[in-house]
Amino acid sequence: MNDLINIEIVTPLGMIYQGSVRAVTLPGSEGEFGVLKGHATLVSSLKSGVIDIEKQDLKHELVAIDSGYAKVDESKVCVLAKGAVWVCGSSESEIEKNLNNAKDLIKAMSSDNAALAATFSKLDNAKVNV
Repeated sequence: MNDLINIEIVTPLGMIYQGSVRAVTLPGSEGEFGVLKGHATLVSSLKSGVIDIEKQDLKHELVAIDSGYAKVDESKVCVLAKGAVWVCGSSESEIEKNLNNAKDLIKAMSSDNAALAATFSKLDNAKVNV
């Protein structure tokens, strides 16, 4: 049985991420929420934070966004973000640079110190594979 859901993350500069994944956790304006295949249709505003993408192999990828909207239906999540940084890379230095860019993006959009600390902790503790 195919239990994957498609996700697209788009900014004004173009597509940041696209793929079929097991689950997505989004930083909703009223709190984080998870999406699996078969989720009820909804549209939600998103606050600055981290989108946690669980891939088919159970590894996680992170995309930091500053704000945006998500449209969810039974088989697809489409995120429209003002700005986004995909925390990935082919080397430790590239990943570190993307982590710093992600923190800068989120810091510029949020004045809530508790939310910043939680988001930065999630980024710092991420297990990003090179």
